[in-house]
Amino acid sequence: MGLFDIQISVDEPVYVISVVSKLVDMPVWTLRTLDKAGVVRPKRIGKKSRLYSLKDVKKLEYVHYLMEDKNVNISGVKIILEMEAKE
Repeated sequence: MGLFDIQISVDEPVYVISVVSKLVDMPVWTLRTLDKAGVVRPKRIGKKSRLYSLKDVKKLEYVHYLMEDKNVNISGVKIILEMEAKE
């Protein structure tokens, strides 16, 4: 391990919304809507700031795939994720 190797848990909320927006190719307003709908719940820092974990980012990549490639709306995405969580 080098001097600057950092181990970050996949559950550690470290990514701000603007970075996540670029990583998953979704507008910030969509990420806010997904948060409001309960699809992905980032950790809140204060009243406004949201911090996402790597696990959240991976989930959002899947959500992006469902929305863009499969034309599933947010309600449908929520149902799919709930069904998959029960498996």
